[in-house]
Amino acid sequence: MEKTSDVEPSQIRIGVVGLGLMGSSITTCLLIAGHSVVAIAPLHVDLETAETRIRDHLTHSFEHEICSEQPEFYWKKLTITEDYSLLKDVLVVIECTLEDMTIKKQVYERIENVVSDQTIITSNTSAIPISLLQKETRVPDRFLGLHWAEPSHTTRFLEIICGDKSNQEKAEWLYKLSHYWAKEPTLVRKDIRGFITNRLMYALYREAFHLVENGYATVDDVDRACRNNAGYWMTLVGCFRWMDLTGVPAYHAVMKDLFPTLHNGTEVPKLIDDLVNDGGKGISNAHGFYKYTPEEAQLWRETFEEFSYEVRRLALKYPVDIVKKKLESKKSPD
Repeated sequence: MEKTSDVEPSQIRIGVVGLGLMGSSITTCLLIAGHSVVAIAPLHVDLETAETRIRDHLTHSFEHEICSEQPEFYWKKLTITEDYSLLKDVLVVIECTLEDMTIKKQVYERIENVVSDQTIITSNTSAIPISLLQKETRVPDRFLGLHWAEPSHTTRFLEIICGDKSNQEKAEWLYKLSHYWAKEPTLVRKDIRGFITNRLMYALYREAFHLVENGYATVDDVDRACRNNAGYWMTLVGCFRWMDLTGVPAYHAVMKDLFPTLHNGTEVPKLIDDLVNDGGKGISNAHGFYKYTPEEAQLWRETFEEFSYEVRRLALKYPVDIVKKKLESKKSPD
């Protein structure tokens, strides 16, 4: 493996194991960044859908000026296969399989049977602590979490998570490399279940279910409140900067009375439990918290993709260091 100080995407071959929705968009992101990618399909069915997904992502990325070349330019650097042996020379592997420890353990064994002991292995898990997954590997110090957001080729989000035994230098190398993926990454130096964004979001989900199940609001009411409050400012700032912008003492005052009333149950909400037990998967089968015709479900899928490109264009105008850059421009001579 190259020294961790060396970061040049065109010289770094990456493996992606798992080619569902996330695996396909992650692969797209890596290709656009300049990597050669070996994409492994643990499930044969993924071979049938991954090529179409990735080609569509590349086409739309070119149309929205995320990448400068036509899809065929990037396609030449992609290998889609079921053959794990083709991972032999990769420097990084990103696993994006189902959230199942048994499945992941089997996948890690197949990966480690092929790659060098210096190859970094990562998981796109959103729920399983990295420290637990490390225990299922032969060389735990080279194992880290890479938590992406969907669609991975348009979003700025990425969490790099260290487990208890992760090599810090490798984490910092991934942090540096991920900037080439058009990310504003977060390095989570201490492992915790759910990492950062999921712990924040699932606290919101729990309260949302509590409000609906206890008759305070409908599903649509809650969604409308999210869209028009947090959804209005979160692309620019996070929760702490928002409090700075809008007055810290007010939040301090509200917390005293509001915190004791927030829901803190540990059980799975009945609303989602009933939906899943009834076969509901959301847009993918037109059966979710909302009712959809097949046409509506497809249009929501297409609209979300369209939105992801539009909001990316706006968000890139306001990077995390936007104020720093404005200050520097004011100091620069004309």
